[in-house]
Amino acid sequence: MRTEREIEKLVVLKPITLPGIDQYSEAHTTPPPPYLSGLAEETRAGLADAEMLTGTVEGRFLELLVYLSRARNVLELGTFTGYASLSMAGALPPGGRLITCELDPGHAAIARRHFEASPFADRIELNVGPAIETLGGLAGPVDLVFIDADKGNYRNYYETALPLLSERGVIAVDNTLWSGSVIDERDRSDEAEAIRSFNEYVRGDPRVVCVLLTVRDGVTLIRRALPNNRF
Repeated sequence: MRTEREIEKLVVLKPITLPGIDQYSEAHTTPPPPYLSGLAEETRAGLADAEMLTGTVEGRFLELLVYLSRARNVLELGTFTGYASLSMAGALPPGGRLITCELDPGHAAIARRHFEASPFADRIELNVGPAIETLGGLAGPVDLVFIDADKGNYRNYYETALPLLSERGVIAVDNTLWSGSVIDERDRSDEAEAIRSFNEYVRGDPRVVCVLLTVRDGVTLIRRALPNNRF
């Protein structure tokens, strides 16, 4: 669940690319299917924190991550209203499974309703409660972990998820540019500091290889380093 400061920050999400580029990118991305469009419309119309919605470009990006990695088991920390969940579930193979965690019961209720109305209800397990508790009860292996929950716990989520990864598993972490505030030294908010600290920690972790992408609000992809060869 996001703090009030996080929600305020996301509601006024600042562009991190040239003006118009985000819109151009979305216009040249395959549009979402009706079940995702309906979810997006309801979220934007009914929730003040609708900026937390994953959206078309990042949704397709996550879908392609699942497709390209051939992931069978996906873990998501931070469901919100379920857009990313449904995007990733749509790329799972038969028998694939997505476990998603949401702290806010109201958001979870919206997500559950849309999951049940989608073609992928049998692929998604929604857990309501602290994500760290769900993480602690999993044995793995997990092929893809998507972290998009409270920023202060990012390092805890990362450390708990890393041992669960399958041999070629990937962790994707959202909001790692935090509306560009990571390079604004004037922003000393708890969230900006937490993201900066997390980014530095992962970059310096010899156990992994990472890349920070300028997709929407920043997405970092992380995999285990190869034995005796970081690259």
